[in-house]
Order: sequence, then C-alpha cells, then structure tokens
Amino acid sequence: MTENIEIQRVKESKISSVDFDNLPFGSVYSDHMLTCDYIDGKWQAPKIEPFAPISLNPSAKIFHYGQSIFEGMKAYKDDKGNTLLFRPLENCKRLNKSAERLVIPQIPEDIFMEGLKQLLKVDNDFIPTKEGSSLYIRPFMFASGNGFHASPADAYKFIICTAPSGAYFAGKVKVLIEEKYARAANGGVGFAKAGGNYAAQFYPTQLAIEKGYNQVIWTDDNTHQFIEEAGAMNIFVRINDTLITSPTSDRILDGITRKSILQIAEDNGIQTEVRKISVGEVVEAAKDGSLKEMFGAGTAAVISPIAGFGYQENDFDLPELENPYAAQLKKLITDIQTNKTEDPYGWRVFV
Repeated sequence: MTENIEIQRVKESKISSVDFDNLPFGSVYSDHMLTCDYIDGKWQAPKIEPFAPISLNPSAKIFHYGQSIFEGMKAYKDDKGNTLLFRPLENCKRLNKSAERLVIPQIPEDIFMEGLKQLLKVDNDFIPTKEGSSLYIRPFMFASGNGFHASPADAYKFIICTAPSGAYFAGKVKVLIEEKYARAANGGVGFAKAGGNYAAQFYPTQLAIEKGYNQVIWTDDNTHQFIEEAGAMNIFVRINDTLITSPTSDRILDGITRKSILQIAEDNGIQTEVRKISVGEVVEAAKDGSLKEMFGAGTAAVISPIAGFGYQENDFDLPELENPYAAQLKKLITDIQTNKTEDPYGWRVFV
C-alpha cells in the first residue's frame, strides 16, 4: 500500500507567509497531510493531500464516545540539510498500544513509517533550521464511523499533520502539587495518549493557573501522596546527585523522552532511580536543601525545568545551579536528535 502513495499537491504553497524566525508552537501548519481510512475491516491505501478541514457526519462516534488517540514527534534538519527523526518506531508502537486500549484498529508499521517519510519529503521546506526549532509531527487516529449506539465504530481515520514550531516553553515553570484531582486511575487509560486524558486535565490546570502557577504536578488517584507526572509530561526529581522518576503503570505514560533521558543519564555517570516518589519526600528534601532539581520531560519541550512548587499553601523554590542535570541532559539528547554528535543507540532515522 505504500509503494506508490498518491500525492495531491497544493496549487500554491503558503510557505512564503511563514516567519521561520518567530514560530509559535503547533499553530502554523505545513501544506500537506497524510490520510488513511479504515473501511470494511481493512486499512485503505494512504494518500498525501492538501492540509484542509475534514468533513464528518454529526453522528460520527468520535463526537460521542471519544475514540481518539494521538502521538507527538519531531523532525529536524542537521547542518548538512539532512532530515532526521528520533525513535519514530517507538511512537508507532505506542500509538498501537493506545489503539488496542481504545478498540481502534492498529495502524500497520509501513503505513506509519513510509507515509511519514513521504510526507516529510513533500513538505521538506517546512522543516526549520533555526536552533531550538523543529517540525512538530502529530499522528492521530479517531472513530469516523457513524451511529449513536455505544459501541466501537466501524470506520476510522489515520492522519499525520505537521507544524513548523519554535520552543514549547520559554523559561522555567512554577507548579502546584495536586491534592484533589487525578489525571488517571488504575485500570484506566492513563498510559494511552487518548484525547480524553488531556481534556480532563484542563480544569484542574486552570485552577492552578488562577492561583499563579503554570502547571500541575499530578499525584496518585488513591492517596495523592505520590508524584506521578508533570502536566502532560513525565517528571524527574533530583535529590542530591540522584535523578529519580516514577515507574510507568496504568496511570503513567511510557514517555520516549523519559526512557531516552534515563539511558543517557546512566551512560554519562548520573545515578538514576526508577521508583515511587512521595510528596513528603520531595517537601522534606526542599526544606533540608537536598532537592536540587525538578523537570518535566516530553517530546514538545524535551526538558522543562521547574523553578518551584506549591503544596498545602506553601511555596518552595528550587536552587539556581551552575550546570544542572536538566541542561546537561537536554543538550545531550538534542545533539543526538540534530546529528551534532554520535548516536551510539541507533535512535536517529534519516529520511
């Protein structure tokens, strides 16, 4: 199905209107998108067509039962003009893991990979070259089949859209440790990149913003005594010289940036631990000075340092370090992503 992908090009590119020196994140779109439909029990041939609105019946089940999943990826250009992806097969695997949980048919690897590569070739000029910028890639799947009956749909659509983007976050963020609301529960869909997970985050996040914070630190659904994620990212905590992150579970996303950071940290002499992190431990470490860093990790921001956190009406500031792990690790991982250093792991994929 991917040997000869049908390509319908735009009549006139909008690239001349893109200010590559001042790119917002995820709101300027490339000329084309990849689409592929699941009909009559099988995936059809993918095609590349102009980026445009989608027409759906009001009874499409995505609107009623929320069968919607997505991924987040980036494409980069090195100083020789080569186009690179970072661990794209991991995104394909995770998308299919999410699909299984939401009873969405899994996308064949060749459609995902070859379709993506062809799309990047068609819109190659949209990949930024400015330091810190990249082409954000959004693969997603949703129920396009119709019907008000509460059951899985009989038709689905897979789409990949891209957006030349600047940095996701600027500077450090201040976070609030959540004591009431939960991001996910045991046996639920927290490990999946399901759209509903993120919709449910918006309300408690808005409450935190109204209190003067930028984001929420999610805690476990049962006791709210263990730190799990930072907003839409995995979280790392540095106590003294040990970097700690929570284990993945039904509630915690298996972040690709997360596991890349763990590997790179260990290979560069940084001690790591994957274990539960109690709120009490973090608060005590902040009080006695052993809490050195906290940061979020994810595709969009790569690493987002946390400047301070709030808990039970108290605020705690983190120290300003000369050479924090966050900065070291971000450089190490982005240098691999942009082909500025060796890739001992085979994570880079040239398009």
